[in-house]
Amino acid sequence: MSDPIREQLEQREIDGLLPQASCSARTKGRERPEPEDPIRPAFQRDRDRIVHSKAFRRLKHKTQVFFAPTGDHYRTRLTHTLEVSQIARTVAKVLRLNEELTEAIALGHDLGHTPFGHAGERVLEALVPGGFSHHAQSLRIVDRLEHEGRGLNLTWEVRDGIARHSKGKHGLPVGAPPEHRASTIEGQIARVADIIAYVNHDIDDATRAGILGEDGLPADAVALLGRTGSERIGRMVGDVVRETLAGAVSEIRMSDATLQATIELRSFLFAAVYENTVATAEFGKAAGILGGLWEKVRQRPEVYLDLRTVEQDGLDTATCDFIAGMTDRYAVRLYEELFIPAPWVEMGT
Repeated sequence: MSDPIREQLEQREIDGLLPQASCSARTKGRERPEPEDPIRPAFQRDRDRIVHSKAFRRLKHKTQVFFAPTGDHYRTRLTHTLEVSQIARTVAKVLRLNEELTEAIALGHDLGHTPFGHAGERVLEALVPGGFSHHAQSLRIVDRLEHEGRGLNLTWEVRDGIARHSKGKHGLPVGAPPEHRASTIEGQIARVADIIAYVNHDIDDATRAGILGEDGLPADAVALLGRTGSERIGRMVGDVVRETLAGAVSEIRMSDATLQATIELRSFLFAAVYENTVATAEFGKAAGILGGLWEKVRQRPEVYLDLRTVEQDGLDTATCDFIAGMTDRYAVRLYEELFIPAPWVEMGT
């Protein structure tokens, strides 16, 4: 028997979205076939599964940039994710693309991030044989680690967007070769929304922390995009919408000037914030904690690691899953438990 409510919503997508949009009724499906929900189309269901996952909740206590920030207004991975989702949905709505697919990708894009922000990712990159990438770990979480090893069984389109969202230090937010960008336009929206969000909120956080001065940003980029984060986000989003519409929504686009200004701001942030002397000192702290934990938990895998993963994928993969999944505060607490005598810990509380 068919489910008329879900089918009506699916038909509304087909009737109301552009032909280039990804429609729930035309999804490439899930790795494991399962009955459809009576009310929710496939991409809405995926979004809900991500929001209710353990990995999503842990983002609340994972650093975005600054190591264990003490202020109440610094971004975490969770608040970053919500800002990306808001920007991405705005673009998708204006372009008449699938908002729920776009939102699902945006909400799931950083599930695999390490504790301690950029510093933590650099540490795992050095520790894990073959390297570490948070986008690959995000996909592993939704495919394998959630629900006691069953995964979330998401649709192909959401998984593709999560796997291909990352740009890295030198990757292009738009216009990347097809093999390096999402197969859906909605996935491409999540990618550009990610850089629009973090370039601007990381400037805000770095200014609040005293690392950047109000007048320290690249002058040409500021002149084009605006002095405040709100102005810059508005102009970046407006540019993406106008340029994409001008290109008949064949792919997500930016004007050359806005793209270059965005890349200039990102390069400035890497030099002035992510890789400056303060960040280097923080990297040393993260390396000490995560490096110590990496060695210690491997000595007692039966206590700390998932033994099914050890058997199926090896000790390195199981250790990576455990370390990458930690929140900042759990990593610090476990380090204290394993390395610092109890009387010293009690004296510091």
